[in-house]
Amino acid sequence: MSATNQLRADHDQVRRLEKIVAKCADEIYKGTEIPFLDLEKITVVISEFVDTIHHSREEDSYFPCVASYDNLKEEIRKFMIEHEFGRNIARKISEYLKKWKSGQDAREPVARYLRTYSIFLFDHLNKENKFFDDAEANVLSKEEETEMYEQYRSVIAIVKKVEQMIAEIDWLETRPWYMK
Repeated sequence: MSATNQLRADHDQVRRLEKIVAKCADEIYKGTEIPFLDLEKITVVISEFVDTIHHSREEDSYFPCVASYDNLKEEIRKFMIEHEFGRNIARKISEYLKKWKSGQDAREPVARYLRTYSIFLFDHLNKENKFFDDAEANVLSKEEETEMYEQYRSVIAIVKKVEQMIAEIDWLETRPWYMK
């Protein structure tokens, strides 16, 4: 496997999360009771998988390697801005979820920010997948791809955390509100 393929595999899992987030927002708008545990798991997967693991792989390794060739720098800059935008949305989800959990009526802002996050993910993943195609075809060597992939796999704690986050996504896909 290559670094680009690892990031694409991450995207496959994030795409599953995007569908869960969109469905959750829709169900909240319909008045469906979503357990706080489920909502908290969504925020954990966003924080620990999308941001801490996946975006970190891109920001700390992949993007710098691609940019070192003086290629695609403008696209990388835009992705970095989008990552920060996603973090801001995720913070809002958590903020309003805490308010809702403490008894305030924050259903609507939670649903709104979940919906916004799902739209963000859909758009962002599509653009990054095109970027990966370009970087893989025109910039990165096979050796660089292999080295970055080995770097990703070398941190066993991260590998185990990814497995745990995929299990959380699996679990969320079995929830009654999602299966409606």
